[in-house]
Amino acid sequence: MKRIVKHCLAGMGLALAVVAATAGISFGQGVVRAQYGDWQMSCDTPPGASFEQCAIIQNVMAEDQPNVGLSVIVLRTADREARLLRVLAPLGVLLPNGLGLNVDGKDMGRVAFVRCLPNGCVAEVVLDDSLIETLSNGSNAIFVVFKTPEEGIGIPVSLNGFKDGFAQLP
Repeated sequence: MKRIVKHCLAGMGLALAVVAATAGISFGQGVVRAQYGDWQMSCDTPPGASFEQCAIIQNVMAEDQPNVGLSVIVLRTADREARLLRVLAPLGVLLPNGLGLNVDGKDMGRVAFVRCLPNGCVAEVVLDDSLIETLSNGSNAIFVVFKTPEEGIGIPVSLNGFKDGFAQLP
């Protein structure tokens, strides 16, 4: 993630709708359109938007701490200029340590949280071709949040279906 630490705030309307919705496992008033392995494609028309937007989403819990979960959201921005990986982490995570990512044993680095909302804190990165390829060809990702500077909690995310789901994003 060192090479993808750039943040993109484009498409925040959908982002906020998605983030607000993911706490309840749904996509706003959206509809789950398809299942791709462990990923669901959900589509909605955000407030003020003139067309529907879709995202692939996976909601996961830490294996050893069932009260710690993440919503992982992948989408194209409304202007179709960028592809984003957005993660909603629970309130109470240590913000300065950011969010770590490991894919199939390879450390991808950390990214900062960009904002906190009533239902959690958001980290996001622009998906470049290299990271898309890594995620598409990977088996497992581990997202790491921190409760203290020393205590990271690794939360596994299956990449089963990511490639197919991503390819179907409008």
